Amino acid sequence: MASKTDPLNKDWYAILGANPTDSQAELKQKYQKLALLYHPDKLGTDVTDKHVENGSQRFIEINQAWKILGNEETKKEYDLNLRECEISRSWAVDTQIHLEDMSWNEDEDLYSFPCRCGGRYVLPQNDIEQTLLVNCDSCSLIIEILLENG
Repeated sequence: MASKTDPLNKDWYAILGANPTDSQAELKQKYQKLALLYHPDKLGTDVTDKHVENGSQRFIEINQAWKILGNEETKKEYDLNLRECEISRSWAVDTQIHLEDMSWNEDEDLYSFPCRCGGRYVLPQNDIEQTLLVNCDSCSLIIEILLENG
């Protein structure tokens, strides 16, 4: 899910002191303010090496946040990934299974796994990269598909 930009390891909105509802102009203003505040060239000569190092790291994070949130396409992808994570936290996941534990149905071009209710979890081949949560086709149970073993 987070593999393209690996956005979910940090809260890019919090780094900019922003909200998902902020406009692009508001995001840019917050970015510029923080970038000026933490830019290595703007730090005074009387600061410690530790302060310079912390400021430089903060500046790098601010720039990364802007790279993701300042671009409409990457912001949209990040917001979708955040929403999926929110949903996965709010919905009870019955169990986790590995993709290789699912049965492949060549005729239907999909993977399936039996649910304890008698229904089945269905994962179409073309949804594998996007889908990590799958609903049962008969009840409200949800499983999480683990794409890599380990």
